[in-house]
Amino acid sequence: MAMAQLPQDLIEEILSWLPVKSLMRFRCVSRTWNSLIFQAHFVKLNLERSSRNTHVLLRCQINTVFEDMRDLPGIAPCSICSLLENPSSTVDNGCHQLDNRYLFIGSCNGLVCLINLVARGEFSEYRVWFCNLATRIMSEDSPHLCLRSCNYKLWWYQVKCGFGYDDRSDTYKVVLVLSNIKSQNREVRVHRLGDTHWRKVLTCPAFPILGEKCGQPVSGTVNWFAIRKLGFDYEWETVTVDQLVIFSYDLNKETFKYLLMPNGLSEVPRGPELGVLKGCLCLSHVHRRTHFVVWLMREFGVENSWTQLLNVTLELLQAPLPCVILKLLCISENGDVLLLANYISSKFILYNKKDNRIVYTQDFNNQVPMSSHDYIQSLVLPYGN
Repeated sequence: MAMAQLPQDLIEEILSWLPVKSLMRFRCVSRTWNSLIFQAHFVKLNLERSSRNTHVLLRCQINTVFEDMRDLPGIAPCSICSLLENPSSTVDNGCHQLDNRYLFIGSCNGLVCLINLVARGEFSEYRVWFCNLATRIMSEDSPHLCLRSCNYKLWWYQVKCGFGYDDRSDTYKVVLVLSNIKSQNREVRVHRLGDTHWRKVLTCPAFPILGEKCGQPVSGTVNWFAIRKLGFDYEWETVTVDQLVIFSYDLNKETFKYLLMPNGLSEVPRGPELGVLKGCLCLSHVHRRTHFVVWLMREFGVENSWTQLLNVTLELLQAPLPCVILKLLCISENGDVLLLANYISSKFILYNKKDNRIVYTQDFNNQVPMSSHDYIQSLVLPYGN
């Protein structure tokens, strides 16, 4: 009875501060609450007030126990606190198995984007799905969300993908970067959440884009590691540090630019990888075959804001050459403790940067984390309003 006397705007104010899990339970309180929780203005308000940098989304490889079955893809939304305490159990308990036809593209504001490449003879077809893991709502399979053209002969193209949020137009966008090996051109196509088509937005001369297929979303852009060199042919041994750049596509302006590497990068790095850490663009690599180094771009687009976050010896990380495959998965709130993955020894490494020591190592279980992505629980719907 007391709740019934509260003004509606006060109820809305109180509810907007609650976590998504609680709000999903409270939908059954009344029809009014059920309607309110998914209204566009309330979804935005709750997202603005949600805690940031408390979770990550790990893209996983689920190792099967049967020799005749290949490993399966999965995604695991994880609390950073839980990961730092017990990474193996946290990943195992939180992992969602995906259909192996799906490729994970990225996560943004609680939405997860998956894409399916269907080869039909000499043509290719791309289908997109969106889902919200916190609300367990997924977009329907829509056949009209396909990119298909008789000009897209599969063997002519290299494809990179990305997913991000354009805050100026309040839209979520999927980006395909199609590199035509035959014509030596690069083409960018964009699909907006809620649309029924793809748009061709940009054509430019081709250049090599390196690393993983999926770009990293930061501040309304999607970013890939690249070489500023025309054409696709190159030899890594001949690449200079001045040629290394970040290809950054602006989701709002529908243009691209190159971002420079950190000033402290004196030579071509070994195994460079881009990521996102606490909302900042992150670059990790092995330096001079002796150290694992991580850089953060504190202010996106400002090249002087690159800051060295980590510089630790491979010996201390128990990652001797010649084979070194390390990835940074997450960092504590105060920045003193980092969780890394060593794929040669199949172990998690908890490293205390302040004391320069290994706190512990822990074996991977069946769910192996392959990459880490910023993640926040939200009410954002996986379809257009």
